[in-house]
Amino acid sequence: MIPLVPVWINRYVEYWDTIHKRNLWLIMLRYGAVIMLAGFLISSKFIIGFIFSSEQDAALIILTLSILIYNILLHWTHKFARKEQGKFNPMHFSLVQMILDLTALGLIVYFTGSIETPLFMLFVFHMIIGSLILPGLLIYTIAWIVIALFNILIFSEYLKVIPHHAVHGLLAVPLYNNLNFVIVYDVIFSFVIIISVFLANKIASQLYHIEQELVELLDKLKAAEEEKQKYIIGIVHEIKTPLAAVHSYLDIVLDKILGPVNSKIEERLIRARFRSGEAIQMINDVLKISKLRLLDEITKEAIDLSDIIVPLIKKQSVNLRAKHIMLNFFDVRTIKKKISGDKFLLEIAFSNLISNAVKYVGNNGLIELDMIDNDKYVEIEVTDNGIGIPNEDINKIFNDFFRASNIKDKSYEGTGLGLSVVKQIIEKHGGSISVESPSKLAMENKPGASFKIKLNY
Repeated sequence: MIPLVPVWINRYVEYWDTIHKRNLWLIMLRYGAVIMLAGFLISSKFIIGFIFSSEQDAALIILTLSILIYNILLHWTHKFARKEQGKFNPMHFSLVQMILDLTALGLIVYFTGSIETPLFMLFVFHMIIGSLILPGLLIYTIAWIVIALFNILIFSEYLKVIPHHAVHGLLAVPLYNNLNFVIVYDVIFSFVIIISVFLANKIASQLYHIEQELVELLDKLKAAEEEKQKYIIGIVHEIKTPLAAVHSYLDIVLDKILGPVNSKIEERLIRARFRSGEAIQMINDVLKISKLRLLDEITKEAIDLSDIIVPLIKKQSVNLRAKHIMLNFFDVRTIKKKISGDKFLLEIAFSNLISNAVKYVGNNGLIELDMIDNDKYVEIEVTDNGIGIPNEDINKIFNDFFRASNIKDKSYEGTGLGLSVVKQIIEKHGGSISVESPSKLAMENKPGASFKIKLNY
């Protein structure tokens, strides 16, 4: 399959969307052309008074029906012309449309008087449209072929090699056999065609050049973003190392391995350990999102989600007992198919959701994890009866570094990155996540929140 376009365009989705829309626009326009052509035939006979021979009548009716039929076929098939390397794409579809239209127009011009009909100027219209879509070399080749065929047509009629089909009532005297008229109109027609193609293609080429520069700039920005994320990972990891060491030393002291500790000092050390633990968690969140944004692809394997969720619940057992939280996991799947996904990333996502539920549900809280499925997807819902999410914050809860207004002034630590990471992971797996508050477990002064995740098989 001839590529027709530069290689860089294959990565430019917006370009292909534009060509696809223009193809559809031409199809709609062609329906209008069919109506106008039918109206021209009717009005010519009954209103204007043009006289067509029986051969002209038959040819023009057949051409009108043919345009309608191939346009219906084009309308049906245009959705199959997609951007795929080496496959039939929207650019090839545009070329097919142009060849069909130029062929139909050439026959219409021939049966309505050739050089005598003003319809031959419609070739200019098609050349301009083609110049905005097709590559320069191709459209110039088409333009010269059109000029050559038009010359063959008009001079063949002048030399009486082929019959001339005049529209009686259009001109007082025939002009197709007037050499001066034929030459002047032919030169003007050829000049207008070439100039139109030159100007339109020049504009299109400049736009493509600008678009190419934008694509290259986006690639550079992407590369710079990757370097920035790598730099962040490196710096943050270096910060984490001494902080983790301090946290370990505090554990040693508080475990009284080095001897007894004064109660007042112990209180301060506990607080220091808590703060250092929160700092390490913040650093881990930053590392997670930085690593996630560096991943262009995810490693997929067959996963049973219960193999991820059950261990995560067990890891929370200490916190659940300490805060007297009841956590129920209801796996009511009927099909229990495995999904294709990245186990590490999905563990991060569900760990964030379960940890948030434990953090914000408070003492004596209730958390439910429900997992249901059907033939197309599996749905996991994490619900609690905790502090909930204010209505005005619902649409912003997945934004980077956003923290709900009802926790900012309280002792809940965090970076506001957790849910952003969760959303990115789920979307990388082709799934969706939504949130509701109040939840189905809502109680007085405890509206709670419910996060629903859908993952396709």
